[in-house]
Amino acid sequence: MLGVEGLVLTAGDRARLVDPRVGGVILFARNFESSRQLLALTASIRTIRAELLIGVDHEGGRVQRFRGDRFSELPAMRTLGAQWDADPAAAGEAAFRHGVTIARELGAHGIDFSFTPVLDLDHGRSTVIGDRAFHADPVVVADLAGALLRGLDSRGVAGVGKHFPGHGYVTADSHVDTPVDRRRLDTILSTDVIPFAALIAQGLEAIMPAHVVYPAVDSRPAGFSPVWIAEILRRRLGFDGLVFSDDLEMAGAHSAGDIVARAEAAIAAGCDVVLVCNGFDAMDDLLARWTPAAQPSLARRWAPMAVRKAAARKQ
Repeated sequence: MLGVEGLVLTAGDRARLVDPRVGGVILFARNFESSRQLLALTASIRTIRAELLIGVDHEGGRVQRFRGDRFSELPAMRTLGAQWDADPAAAGEAAFRHGVTIARELGAHGIDFSFTPVLDLDHGRSTVIGDRAFHADPVVVADLAGALLRGLDSRGVAGVGKHFPGHGYVTADSHVDTPVDRRRLDTILSTDVIPFAALIAQGLEAIMPAHVVYPAVDSRPAGFSPVWIAEILRRRLGFDGLVFSDDLEMAGAHSAGDIVARAEAAIAAGCDVVLVCNGFDAMDDLLARWTPAAQPSLARRWAPMAVRKAAARKQ
């Protein structure tokens, strides 16, 4: 899954998107100027290959890629957690409406899914997560994130829970560093993993692991760890949906080697889709040198999002 360069597709974008190894496009603020322009961009992506899925990090608060011109200004998730402390029922209704708004506005612009909700706990330690987290209590996070996902679902847009098994305890930012969480596995399972487990039981379709190292479990970041993805997420928690890597260009991913080594490490760990978001030379290098092994299960895991895409087009 690749980023594209700007407000319209370049020749480089078009050359990348025709490659059958590319399954989707992730958009950013650099790709948005107006509602009309965004509609034209998503339409042009689909003229290249109609099956491409289009996603975006659109949570609300600090992480909202499209603002103004038919896009609502969405609050940070911590505001919903604060509302839950005063009135849980009203907070759940607000989270549902938040999901409906995201889905309605993204779907109207040809976008299939959002990399939301953040399921990390607000431990009061992480600046990169911070107010993106709903709450410190994992039960509250599961309740509000579940309501948001139901709002997305009601309008035919999918969500992606992130950042498994939890990014909220570490202070370092995985965009620029490799965070290390030294807690024991049983501690992580009994706290940070609870929202993921709860939403998997409710049918969560996709998850993104963290570029965080948990040395008590594995020396590799979670996104490159068969222990976290194949053993704990797949086998122990029973997750059978899509696993998206986080952006392979982030500093937290560099320990695996060059861009091809990172992609291979992510797939070997159990990721289904790898993301390269911003470095167009890195995208070209990956497509020039990487021959991923066939993954027979990917079509089955990808199918629910494709079904949502078809349904959203009819709304």
